[in-house]
Amino acid sequence: MLRIIDARTGEPTDAARARRSPVRVHARASKYDTTGLRVLLVADVLVRALELGGTPVWPTLSGTADQADLRAGAAALGIRPFEDHHDTATGPGEPRTIHVLGPDAKEDDTRSGAAASGVRVEVAPVEEPGGTGPADPTVLRLALLTHRRDEPVRLDAATLAGADETLTRWRAAVAGWATRPSRPVPDDVRQRLRDAWEDDLDVPAVLSVLRWVETSDVPEGARFETYAYADRLLGLELTRQIGASL
Repeated sequence: MLRIIDARTGEPTDAARARRSPVRVHARASKYDTTGLRVLLVADVLVRALELGGTPVWPTLSGTADQADLRAGAAALGIRPFEDHHDTATGPGEPRTIHVLGPDAKEDDTRSGAAASGVRVEVAPVEEPGGTGPADPTVLRLALLTHRRDEPVRLDAATLAGADETLTRWRAAVAGWATRPSRPVPDDVRQRLRDAWEDDLDVPAVLSVLRWVETSDVPEGARFETYAYADRLLGLELTRQIGASL
């Protein structure tokens, strides 16, 4: 079961109260910028991880006046839609709420003395030194996912170029592996992936497993299935190039 470190207590807690117990993931983005998009991205991956474990999830969004721009930017990053957030009563029968919030929302809570019930997941800011973003929005998605959510990200040219190179290489490799006889994801590899994302949503550890698989002795057909399986969490469109040269 997925366990998340609650930023209020510093202690790990089960993301759901019980297996298949519903969870509301509440993204709180204070404005439309790359930090706000990172908040929604973390919430999106959290939703995917919960769904992969069979947990019903209700994603909601609040906290910004320019929601239309934020939602459009999120859609370009492959982030699935969030409903408008409305406060509801809490109690034993209510879904557990996981609040995913950026630094501005955290500061607003501190100034107002607010302490929202539920689990808090805090997302560090994004620094953009300047220049234009990548032509492929999934390059930005990978660049953000490469860092732990509580680590600030500097989106300089080198960071984006590295993400672009990795994504291009992986998509080409997946397209090649797809032509080989299919093989199931090895049990130990599947367990390593799940152990990574169920341990406080450690996405960089998931990416490390994929880097190992890329050059391992795992059969190519199994490598394809491994990358396709992990992409259900990552949302990087790793199978995009399949059949492109046919």
